[in-house]
Amino acid sequence: LCCQCGVPIPPNPANMCVGCLRAQVDITEGIPKLGTLHFCKQCERYLQPPGTWIQCALESRELLALCLKKIKASLSKVRLIDAGFIWTEPHSKRLKLKLTVQKEVINGAVLQQVFVVEYIVQSQMCEDCHRIEAKDFWKAVVQVRQKTLHKKTFYYLEQLILKHRLHQNTLRIKEIHDGLDFYYSSKQQAQKMVDFLQCTVPSRSKSSQRLISHDIHSNVYNYKSTFSVEIVPICKDNVVCLSPKLAQSLGNMSQICVCIRVTSTIHLIDPTTLQIAEIDSNTYWRHPFNSLFHPKQLEEFIIVDINRAQERKKGAGAGARSNKHTLAEAWVQKTSELNTDHQYFCCTHLGHILNPGDLVLGFDLANCNLNDEFANKMNPHSIPDVVLIKKNYDRTKRQRRRNWKLKELERDREGTDTDDERQYQDFLEDLEEDEAIRKNVNIYRNADVPVESDTDDDGPPRISLAEMLEDLHISEDATGGEGANMMT
Repeated sequence: LCCQCGVPIPPNPANMCVGCLRAQVDITEGIPKLGTLHFCKQCERYLQPPGTWIQCALESRELLALCLKKIKASLSKVRLIDAGFIWTEPHSKRLKLKLTVQKEVINGAVLQQVFVVEYIVQSQMCEDCHRIEAKDFWKAVVQVRQKTLHKKTFYYLEQLILKHRLHQNTLRIKEIHDGLDFYYSSKQQAQKMVDFLQCTVPSRSKSSQRLISHDIHSNVYNYKSTFSVEIVPICKDNVVCLSPKLAQSLGNMSQICVCIRVTSTIHLIDPTTLQIAEIDSNTYWRHPFNSLFHPKQLEEFIIVDINRAQERKKGAGAGARSNKHTLAEAWVQKTSELNTDHQYFCCTHLGHILNPGDLVLGFDLANCNLNDEFANKMNPHSIPDVVLIKKNYDRTKRQRRRNWKLKELERDREGTDTDDERQYQDFLEDLEEDEAIRKNVNIYRNADVPVESDTDDDGPPRISLAEMLEDLHISEDATGGEGANMMT
């Protein structure tokens, strides 16, 4: 019989029934039944003392561990058997924990008890969100600049950043008239971006830092760092004039060259000999040169006659020649001067794609005013009359048949104009024409444009379906919603 109430019970060391034993001993004494959790509304994180903010979903293992750590010291006197959440309204600001504990009581009897601990969720802004609200959210900024009128290099750089996912740590990306600003929460992330830029585009960088605050007692300094990255002011399809010393060091190239590509180096070709050269950033800044024309000065020519030229014998110390281009001699006429007999003779590296009657874009050096220190010192007979840049196709037809697209960075824009759109279309056409650049860019199939089966060899170059990626779209049906047959 129970020594307290006299109810018959199985024998136990305390000689008491469970009801009387609980009335005599409370094993949950000293364990707090009410607690507080701090939650940041902006970033939806919980505070883990002393100063760590962690992401936890409701009724998750992480949130359960955080709640148990609050009463860990009190639970040391008992043995925790089970813990779980009791359902509460998601917006009630209350979390309830159901705990099962055991403890040895009178004469070695083990008592098990279930109780509920309630947590009140209080709002508190974390330090990161507080800095954002105070407009003091960035610790480092990378300012990328290029002193050119065309943004081809920036469009290429944007695709490289997207492919390697370097934009994920940025707090903000701001676009201004001659470049981009990347804001970061730490100096290490900004330095990583600078290292990436120097590996992918020819550039040079400088860094500086500004003291924001200083605690004289703990000797803690708060700096804001600025990294300035200047990209070489040379874009694809630019005509450049090299210094005599640089042209000689590159294998006695002609000083007048065409930039056919800008990757981690500047790729140049001599249109009169097909000799190619690569100039890295260190070489460029030691022997700088400028573009003779900007893209708006491109003129349209028509091919009157073109013949494949004999490759000239290599001179002493000459560099490598391009295997993808064909040297040709052509007579061309401006489309604006078709009613005259004025024609121009030139050598071109585009002999593999040009035929009589084709339209081609180029620069007229015979009737222009060159303002370049190296070009003005050259022998006039060494300067060609016309430099042809690329074959001209119907742009409207190309846009209509383009069944692919690119992704863009989310950034704050000052405002776009028609010139930006025209430059972006130029970049898309360069991707279609240059396979080497295309390998470094993620190209996605555009499902809105139907795939055409015709393959005309005379049309503009196109990107094959094999080079395109399928864009990932997660629909609501994939979660087993209405109309989704997840299992058949």
